[in-house]
Amino acid sequence: MTVQTKRSFLGWAAVGMAMLMAIGVGGCANAYGPPDLVGLSVVDRDTGQPLRVWRHNGRMFVAGRPGARYALRVSNHTGNRVMVVLSVDGVNILTGETAGYDQRGYVFDPYEEYDLNGWRKSDSEVAAFTFAPLPESYAARTGRPGDVGVIGMAVFRERAPVRDVYPEAPAHRWRAPDSSGRGGLDLQRPSPAPPPAEAPATRSAPSSGANAAAEDQAPGDMARREDERLGTGHGEREWSVVTTVDFVRATSYPQSIRRIEYNTYANLVAAGVIPARPYAEHRPQPFPGNPGGYVPDPPPGPDGYDD
Repeated sequence: MTVQTKRSFLGWAAVGMAMLMAIGVGGCANAYGPPDLVGLSVVDRDTGQPLRVWRHNGRMFVAGRPGARYALRVSNHTGNRVMVVLSVDGVNILTGETAGYDQRGYVFDPYEEYDLNGWRKSDSEVAAFTFAPLPESYAARTGRPGDVGVIGMAVFRERAPVRDVYPEAPAHRWRAPDSSGRGGLDLQRPSPAPPPAEAPATRSAPSSGANAAAEDQAPGDMARREDERLGTGHGEREWSVVTTVDFVRATSYPQSIRRIEYNTYANLVAAGVIPARPYAEHRPQPFPGNPGGYVPDPPPGPDGYDD
């Protein structure tokens, strides 16, 4: 049995077909297999730079800012296609299901890298990832707050193709899907966003960083809640195109698993993940002009004698 997998639009877009197999595992570590099989980083979309990773007790953390948009930057470091199943707050970012290894994922070509910007809503749209207070996170709003604050990635290698099983397709092209589930859509560059007049009434331009839930809050409310535990909100819709290709996993269990936890900077400092800032080399002194000793005599008076 196969299930369709999908991929976002920032590079050459592709969607895969992945084999569903029952798997039972106990526990989860930061990574299994080669740590550099596929890279994962959390990117601040306002600056385009990855957030700093803090390591603590064998775990990885990043500090997020409530209201800020972020992306997941995935980098295939291998010379073969791979499929990645990605979760945010324990939720599959493609389907909205409680995340599991045997679900749909994004297919990456050899050495390909691009940013995934949000929850997939259709073949042409995503809802932006935004840091938000836990009650406003997508997971909490759908009744699943227990795993808020973690990003996960499971990586699967592709099974080596068997010759002469399927007819050859034209270069850079795949057969349209049929009732057997084989084949997929054309591999193509992302389509440009449609003119505003053609856009559905529910589509809006990308936000500057505030998520839809945060817009309903009173001014200053986000700042007051900065010290609350962070989750990921369901932000504004953005144009993002996907297409389909064949992909069969080499194994039912992922070759690599990555985990990145996140929270506010203040919360990570309070938890001991981020060291508290040390005092500056120069500390302000309450009595800078008289560091020690006794009170000196005053200067001589007008007559040349001490008072």
